[in-house]
Amino acid sequence: MKEIIAVIRMNKVSATKRALVDVGIAGFTAFKVMGRGRLVDDLAVIEERRKTLLSMSDSKGNEQVEKMVVQFLDGTRLFPRRLFTILAHDEDVDKIVAAIISVNRTDYKVGDGKIFVLPVLDAIRVRTGESGEAGV
Repeated sequence: MKEIIAVIRMNKVSATKRALVDVGIAGFTAFKVMGRGRLVDDLAVIEERRKTLLSMSDSKGNEQVEKMVVQFLDGTRLFPRRLFTILAHDEDVDKIVAAIISVNRTDYKVGDGKIFVLPVLDAIRVRTGESGEAGV
């Protein structure tokens, strides 16, 4: 048994849920979380996003937007994300990971998320007391 933890963009939640159901995984849990990944060393990668944010600041004259741009670039801002946890049989891990990647990969070159696969020692179904594979 494995636990798959996926951290994805908020705007990819519905597509991720559909992809999981399409590959036969109906049981999962999702949490709203805040976080950020590595800082981008090559500013050319995020230049378009930076310009968009700065144009919002120019059009509104809003100091709050300017602060957000600075925090976006210097790494102090946390971003809303969704964290999915999925308990899976070992043989299902590859298709689940592939489904998550297929709907979450973007052309932004940054911020598409992370997937972690961890071993699970045991699972117990509360209603029946079944454990192990039967508990899943």
